[in-house]
Amino acid sequence: MTGRARVHARGRRRDTPAAEPAQPEAARGPPTPRVPGTDPPLSFADLQARQTQPRLQSLTGVRHVAGAGPPAGAEAASQPSELQLPSGSQGSLLRKKTDVGRDYQDFVVNTRQNLVHVRESTKGTQGSPVMLFSNHVRLKSCSQKLLYKYNVIYTPDIEDGRKREALLSELEKLLGNRCIYDGKSLLLPHSLGEMKKEVVSKLKNEPVTITFELSRELQTTSPDCLRYYNILFRKMLEKMDLNQIGRNYYNKNKKTEFNEYSTSGKKISIRRLEIWPGYVTSVLPYEIGLTLCADVSHKLLRMETAYDLISHTREKARGEDAKEKILRELVGSSVLTKYNNRTYRVDDIIWEMSPSSTFTKSDGSEISFVDYYKERYGTVVTTLNQPLLITKGKWKKSRQDTPQQPIMLVPELCHLTGLTDDMRKDYRMMRDLSTHTRMDPDRRQHKLLTFMDALRKNNTVQKELRDWNLELEEGFLSFSGRTLQDVRIHQGRRMFDNHKADWSKNTREVPLLRAMSLDHWLIVYTKGNYETALTLQQNLQKVTPKMGITVRNAKLLEAADTVQSYIRTLEKHASQKTQMVLCLLPTDNKEIYDGIKRYLCINYPIPSQCVLKRTLDRPKTPVTIATKIALQMNCKLGGALWKVDIGLQNAMFIGIDCFHDIEHRRKSVAGFVASIDPDLTRWFSQCIIQQSGQELVKGLTTCLYTALKLWYEQNSSLPRSIIVYRDGVGDGQLQALLDQEVKQMESYLEKAYRGQKVRLTFIVVKKRINTRFFIGKDGGRLNNPSPGTPLFFILKVPFYLNSKNFSRYDFFIVSQSVREGTGTVTPTHYNVIHDTLYLSPDAVQGLTYKLCHMYYNFPVKKKCFFFLLKGIIRVPAPCHYAHKLAYLVGQSLQQQPHESLSKYLFYL
Repeated sequence: MTGRARVHARGRRRDTPAAEPAQPEAARGPPTPRVPGTDPPLSFADLQARQTQPRLQSLTGVRHVAGAGPPAGAEAASQPSELQLPSGSQGSLLRKKTDVGRDYQDFVVNTRQNLVHVRESTKGTQGSPVMLFSNHVRLKSCSQKLLYKYNVIYTPDIEDGRKREALLSELEKLLGNRCIYDGKSLLLPHSLGEMKKEVVSKLKNEPVTITFELSRELQTTSPDCLRYYNILFRKMLEKMDLNQIGRNYYNKNKKTEFNEYSTSGKKISIRRLEIWPGYVTSVLPYEIGLTLCADVSHKLLRMETAYDLISHTREKARGEDAKEKILRELVGSSVLTKYNNRTYRVDDIIWEMSPSSTFTKSDGSEISFVDYYKERYGTVVTTLNQPLLITKGKWKKSRQDTPQQPIMLVPELCHLTGLTDDMRKDYRMMRDLSTHTRMDPDRRQHKLLTFMDALRKNNTVQKELRDWNLELEEGFLSFSGRTLQDVRIHQGRRMFDNHKADWSKNTREVPLLRAMSLDHWLIVYTKGNYETALTLQQNLQKVTPKMGITVRNAKLLEAADTVQSYIRTLEKHASQKTQMVLCLLPTDNKEIYDGIKRYLCINYPIPSQCVLKRTLDRPKTPVTIATKIALQMNCKLGGALWKVDIGLQNAMFIGIDCFHDIEHRRKSVAGFVASIDPDLTRWFSQCIIQQSGQELVKGLTTCLYTALKLWYEQNSSLPRSIIVYRDGVGDGQLQALLDQEVKQMESYLEKAYRGQKVRLTFIVVKKRINTRFFIGKDGGRLNNPSPGTPLFFILKVPFYLNSKNFSRYDFFIVSQSVREGTGTVTPTHYNVIHDTLYLSPDAVQGLTYKLCHMYYNFPVKKKCFFFLLKGIIRVPAPCHYAHKLAYLVGQSLQQQPHESLSKYLFYL
């Protein structure tokens, strides 16, 4: 995985411009542009008449530095005539907030209540049956006793959570020693005897009135108890001497020290790491009842502090650019402060302050950072001439507009976490690390069984569970699943099955489905790399004839290794005939990459391909790399590699995803990608720039209109059905998704089609899950399920207005294949929240799996952290195309790409 790809995976950039002082407020961007879709869509004729001019203004990012603060731990118009469907609104309840007594009632969407075609069952029948195991243990209740939820109100209000808990701990005679507090409400196994009870406590001799208001009585198996049970398990993990870092728990007593020695000439560098083993746990409600999901996790800590990095960088720089280099190294990285086991993201460095500087505590007194850490944590700061780090706290979508007081950190006390780009490029180091962190199913299950045994044998844990009438069953849950048939790949005149998810060998000697000749193109290289550029051109001309692609000689141009030089070269030599620009980059400098992409995607729109020189220098794979580059450029020119038989006639597929800049809090970007032909080989793309942190998209009407217009131009008719795959939405946003995005699209389609039926299906995609599935092998060992294994582990949701069968229309699919012994495959979770197409479970699962074959940038085996993946991606192609589009615009462009590129996969 390249450095840029890893940054994309993290959703943030590492490089940051120079600092400028500012107030401790969220960074302010430029004035908000008009959001596409807020104006009524034009008719086809009107849209054709309007010409959108490219936006040539450049964006210069300004980084705002927060001021000093306490340290961590301190206190509708004309529509197309060709294009009406009755609105099949699926109203349901979500989380409701009631200000009375601060009662937060968790009403979660019952997405299945209006889907009459799957009301009886969401299980499919097609495929070969298979027995599967999971990493879930059933959590059963030993009795039907009631639990009591109380809202807790402090007068005067107290914001510090530790002080709230301290006040409650003094009320043991009233509350007993069994209670779970989540910061605002309290769960008790017994009643306080009154609907409302007030008690008076003292905080530093000041009286505080604590009011307990009964919210509701709950069954022990009620989904409303989930967050309390998760808090309970976190407490139990702490009692097992596990340390919380972020959301997970790790055992530092079983850490593994990892020393890596690397040589460079006469220099020997030693990279020391600690690997802390840990666990992820969550209590979830399923159709069979409550389950405890457990998975293995690892935390990588570098045996160096932020101050060590600052010192080493200063020694190497020995010049005026030392501060800028330190900023590039530290800003955006994560650090761990061992005195409180918390992780922070470094947002900036304040050079004018040091540990000797003072700050004002909550009681008004002044104290230095040195004295504060010694008094609060017993930690001694030895170096007084170091600057301080600034962190703005955890970035949350729901609080992006809320000003936060920054936290000051002492570099000496901040241990660096994760891996550097240099470490990731070290093949031997990554190989050795993978032996510790990558677990095959059998090894993973063994670790989890050991963990569950430790839970059952711990007397304190068992007492806590008995006090709450809970019990962990023996063994992990098993159930039957199915494996779908192999998907048939169509390439040129040949057809073949994707045996074990890898069809790359079958495609090498076969012409592509749609090959694009490359007649006029440029290769831009830097000084000393002419031979590399020429060899690349020759290798491309060697591998492309079998694909059916004609590649003529490129115009080879030399440029200096700067953004300005690349752009001047392109301005001089690029023309309207230029089909493609290939830039050969000597390093993975993101500033140069962003500058090239910004110019060729906005100012002078030409499809482009950037290639790192070190990628081409690999001695054993030049032809393989040239093949990969040729395939990618063919797609960017409008070509197609292969297709699959979707089995659904005249259907448009749409993918939607959002990018959020968690480092600079800049504008969020929503990517919209739609197929414009029945074979899913041509795609339309558009971006919507939104407010920072905004997930739900408001400009879908314009996007949908343009996509339908292009479909009509391509096929002389409109699609009968539209299937949307939506990524990046959490469970708490499902109702808002129905009310906003689904309603936008359905309302527009109802007007646009004017009586003609069009069916809309809306599916939410979730990749970040801890659920794992395994399949039994001979000898009792476990293995990964085969690709194309749909699973039914039905999530049960609290829906208090209807006590009958309630659940979601959801399923898991294992779509990828992993080489045996290299790791555990992760399934993807799908939730159908709206469906007027009335797709059967078999149809929606088969359709989803087939779409995972249609992503054109992943046709061959790919090693990712020594985790060998093959052929198929985890999510449907339109969903991943939207992801790639949003991240390119959010990371590199920061504004809308040129309209002329909207029908090309320029973002691959």
